[in-house]
Amino acid sequence: MQRILVTGGAGFLGSHLCERLVEQGHDVLCVDNFFTGSKQNVAHLLGHPRFELMRHDVTFPLYVEVDRIFNLACPASPVHYQHDPVQTTKTSVHGAINMLGLAKRLDARILQASTSEVYGDPEVHPQKEDYWGRVNPIGIRSCYDEGKRCAETLFFDYFRQHELDIKVVRIFNTYGPRMHPNDGRVVSNFIVQALRGQDITIYGDGSQTRSFCYVDDLIEAMQRMMDTERGFTGPINIGNPSEFSMLELAEKVITLVGGRSKLAFQPLPHDDPRQRQPDIALAKQKLDWEPKIALDEGLRRTIDYFRQLLRESA
Repeated sequence: MQRILVTGGAGFLGSHLCERLVEQGHDVLCVDNFFTGSKQNVAHLLGHPRFELMRHDVTFPLYVEVDRIFNLACPASPVHYQHDPVQTTKTSVHGAINMLGLAKRLDARILQASTSEVYGDPEVHPQKEDYWGRVNPIGIRSCYDEGKRCAETLFFDYFRQHELDIKVVRIFNTYGPRMHPNDGRVVSNFIVQALRGQDITIYGDGSQTRSFCYVDDLIEAMQRMMDTERGFTGPINIGNPSEFSMLELAEKVITLVGGRSKLAFQPLPHDDPRQRQPDIALAKQKLDWEPKIALDEGLRRTIDYFRQLLRESA
């Protein structure tokens, strides 16, 4: 049993991680400022003796006693991270500084939830960890992209300067239950629109691609990375290498929902990447991991979640 801090623990990924850690017998301190996280995501854990929820913003120092830290705090969808871009950058940068300082004081292992957005609109396909990326430093997505890149810089400087025990994972598009229905991400957008019988919004011509990883697979990989030997830092890509166009995803959602939604085309947002696909050779080698849940099965589970959510909110 370990004492584990999860920042952003009431968010989509954080809540699934907290749930699994509690099930495994760990003491879990879930920290969230509830900007995009929700108490509802962890409501089923609130009465558990090994779970504690704290309202806190990681841009301010935190003084607790833990053995391990999963740093997941940061809004991850364009709708949310562009709402207050200065705060988004502060969350990534100041949050990393504060959590790294805590880990240094405690000599605790710390994992940074980075993102495939560090690769920007890539010229290399699929993306390997040694690719430096192609990121616009002054665009509307830069608060997130560059914030996460700077956080990685801080993690590796703490590793080199202070010999801190760090782990860095780069998360590619993840989906599943507890996604925010209005977060603007493509899977939740398509499912909610289809369930409501609305037209499905396609940005651009729909040929841009993404690789979608179901949340259970992602959490498994994140835990395996945290358990690797000291000195293996990453960064390591975590995602599903199966690539789908936006048109293919929309057609799958319409078929699985059983609706009659049509496609509505809108201009492509500025700096939206044309393609995104992880090379997961390193994850296979170091973590003995690859995703197991196919897109159709993951979409079914996610559709069931949103169908129930919309029914309860009606």
